Amino acid sequence: MGKTKLDLRERVFARGMNYPSDAELLMLVLGSGTKDKPVEEIAYRMLDAIDVNNGQSLVDAFLKIPGVGMGKAMAVAAAIEYGRRKASHLNAVINQPQDLLPFIKQYAFKSSEHFIAVSLSGAREIISQKIVALGNSNSAIINPREVFFDAVQARASAVILAHNHPSGNVSPSQDDIETTKRLCEAADLLGISVLDHIIITKNEYFSFKEHNMLKEAA
Repeated sequence: MGKTKLDLRERVFARGMNYPSDAELLMLVLGSGTKDKPVEEIAYRMLDAIDVNNGQSLVDAFLKIPGVGMGKAMAVAAAIEYGRRKASHLNAVINQPQDLLPFIKQYAFKSSEHFIAVSLSGAREIISQKIVALGNSNSAIINPREVFFDAVQARASAVILAHNHPSGNVSPSQDDIETTKRLCEAADLLGISVLDHIIITKNEYFSFKEHNMLKEAA
């Protein structure tokens, strides 16, 4: 059994995460079975439970499977929820800053500055979201090429810029204003619209668009 699990890990490592079946993905999350229940059997029983349950009832359903304790039940349920949340980013329509906040709020709790570029279609649907720069507790060095790379590749019509302020002060710095101006100029050359630049902290956000500062930056 240990050899089977090791072989699976080696195959996935060699061929990539698109290689394993759904059951094999669950086997990787579970790690192992029990003395009486092999991991393969538990994985297939979990797949059956996933087909007919969701949310909190999914954990309850897992716990009814022989060989599954709270640790395994919560690990698999958490992995499924994480995948659901990540998938919900794609195609979400962004009409105002509040629409984007659920997708970037996790960065508000980072101790260093994270600069994010969100690429949007002409219908204002999220195409991609990527961290394009990391900095210290005060700032990040922003390279326009990195900011707009995904947008150009995906032929996006617009981007929304966002970054966190670990200090907790949500007001834009002079550097934020100058960086926004520089990125707006670069976007204009690429034929891409910068719809907003959002600064987030643990408790609040600041929108360049809502404060009519995009025009000033441009």
